[in-house]
Amino acid sequence: MPVSRSGPRARCASPRGPRRRTPSGRGWLLRLVIAFCFAQGAVSMARPAVSYRALSLGADERAIGVIAGVYALLPLFAAVPLGRRTDHGRCAPLLPVGVALIAGGCALSGTAASLGALAAWSGVMGLGHLCFVIGAQSIVARQSAPAEQDRNFGHFTIGASLGQLVGPLAAGAVIGGDTGRTSAVALVAAAGVAAVACGSLWRIEYVRTAPSGVDVPAEQDGKVPVLGILRTRGVPGGIFISLAVLSATDILTAYLPVVGEHRGIAPATVGVLLSLRAGATIACRLVMTPLIRLVGRRVLIAGTCLLSAALCALVALPLPVWALGVTLLLLGFCLGVGQPLSMTTVVQAAPAGARSTALALRLTGNRLGQVAAPAGAGLVAGVAGVGAPFLTLGVLLGVAAGLGVRVR
Repeated sequence: MPVSRSGPRARCASPRGPRRRTPSGRGWLLRLVIAFCFAQGAVSMARPAVSYRALSLGADERAIGVIAGVYALLPLFAAVPLGRRTDHGRCAPLLPVGVALIAGGCALSGTAASLGALAAWSGVMGLGHLCFVIGAQSIVARQSAPAEQDRNFGHFTIGASLGQLVGPLAAGAVIGGDTGRTSAVALVAAAGVAAVACGSLWRIEYVRTAPSGVDVPAEQDGKVPVLGILRTRGVPGGIFISLAVLSATDILTAYLPVVGEHRGIAPATVGVLLSLRAGATIACRLVMTPLIRLVGRRVLIAGTCLLSAALCALVALPLPVWALGVTLLLLGFCLGVGQPLSMTTVVQAAPAGARSTALALRLTGNRLGQVAAPAGAGLVAGVAGVGAPFLTLGVLLGVAAGLGVRVR
C-alpha cells in the first residue's frame, strides 16, 4: 500500500517502522571536522581577543576571570534540555544556530564599550559553542559503531584542535600596538571565520537512514532520570576528567595573555605558544588508536592526566620563552587524550536511550568547570600572582588521574 504524505513533516514508513534520520555518506565526519574547525577557530581567536579587549577597558585579573566564567554561564543551564531534544528525535538545527550565535557573540564583543557588555556577549558566544558541540557530538554518537567510537571521536576533536591551532595565531597576528582597537578588529574577524562553518553544514543532520551495524537507540516515551544517568558507573568519572582537561585548556587560553603581559611576552608570541599546544593536541589525536592498543585506555587516561598536572605546575614558574614553549608542547599532547576518550567513556556507559543526554551532562560539567575554574583562578591570581592558577590546575588534573585509574 503506498505511503501517503500529509505534509512536509511526514516521515518515511517501512515494514520495520519509522527510520531514524542520521547523517549518511562517507564524508559526514569530514564535513563535521571542517565545520568544527572553523567554529572552534573563531572561538579560539575570540577568547584571547576578549582578554586583551578587557585589559584595554581597565580589567584586572579578577575581572578577566569573571568574564571568562560568563562564557560558560548560559550553557550551564541549557545543556541538558538540548541533550534531551536530541535523544528523543526533536533535534533543532543546533549546528547552524550555534554558528549564528558564535558569530553574533564575536562581532558584538568587538563593539562592546564596557566590561559588562563584553561579558554578556561572551556568554552568547559560549551558548553558540554549546549548541554546535551538542549537535555535532550527538551525530557522531549515533552514526558510529561501538568499535569506531574512539577513532571517530578522536578525529572529530581534531577539528577543535585545528581551530585552537589557527585561532590564537590569527589573534596574535592582528592584535598589537593599540590593543583596544586591534582586539576589536580580531573579534569582528572571528565572526567572519565562524560564518564560514555554515558551508559544511548543508543537510548534515537530516538524512533518512543510518548505516548497517550502527547502534541507533529507539525513541522512548519515558526519559531516563538525570540522577540515574549520573549513578551509572563510568559516567561521573568521564565527566570529571573532561571537566579537568577542558578547564586546563580554558585557563591556558584565558590566562596566558595575562602571563605574557606580566613577563613582557608579545601578543604574537603568546599566540604562537597557544598554537604549539593545539598542534601537539592534534598530533596526539592522530596517534590515539595505536596508543590505546599499546598501553590501554585506563593507563593512557590516568598517565596523561598525571603528566598534565606536573606540566601545569611548570607553567607557573618564570620559565624562558623557549622552555615555556616546550612545556606547552608536551602539555598539549597530554591534554589531547582526555576529551575524546571521556566522550567514548560516557557514551558506552550511559543507557542506550540517554546517550545524548549523558553527553550533554558531560558538557554541563565542562561548563561548570569553565564557570568556576576561571573565576577561582582570578581570585587566586589576585591573591597569589598570575602563576597560581596553573598550580590549582595541577591539583585538579591530579584528581582526574586518580579517577582515570577506575575507567573501564
